[in-house]
Amino acid sequence: MAAKQEIIDSFESAYRGVPPWETGRPQKEIIKLEAAGEIHGRVLDVGCGTGENVLYLANKKYDVIGIDVASAAIHKARKKGRSLRVNGLFLVHDALHLDGNGLKFDTIIDSGLFHVFSNEARDKFVSNIHHALCIGGTYLMICFNENEPPGWGPRRVTREEIKNVFINGFTINYIKEAEFQTNRPQGSAKSWLSSITKL
Repeated sequence: MAAKQEIIDSFESAYRGVPPWETGRPQKEIIKLEAAGEIHGRVLDVGCGTGENVLYLANKKYDVIGIDVASAAIHKARKKGRSLRVNGLFLVHDALHLDGNGLKFDTIIDSGLFHVFSNEARDKFVSNIHHALCIGGTYLMICFNENEPPGWGPRRVTREEIKNVFINGFTINYIKEAEFQTNRPQGSAKSWLSSITKL
């Protein structure tokens, strides 16, 4: 419990300023996924941060909810929504506890959450994703990959790790090279973009 609170506190602290993943715009990969028709139905953004992806999709008339464990992030997201007059629903909620709210989604997007979890938390997260998706629903995830040089940022994730953790109850449509945009001088980090469907 103490370790979990430390993680929450670290995110609260990050969002009091401008964290490296805060770019002020939706991730390019999310824009491309929407344009390709891969985002559909009711949408959940897990670890939505200050809401750029949610507001982008809400502006395109998706039924979308954003959740984040950091109340500072959600406060900023709601403020942005009001400023832009875009109706995005933002909730302070833990993505490791999606199984208790009874809501089901056709699409879950994850732009930089999966890679922050420990192995144990990762298994719990995947179980919650399975619970929250409708049958045939799709989880679209962007995470740092092992080709991003060591140093700043979260743990790097291999293609095999993704395959192994989604081995039961899912089918993997693809895992392909992508970029995770940041506000750091290099502009982006080498990542995997995964499309994973609940069986």
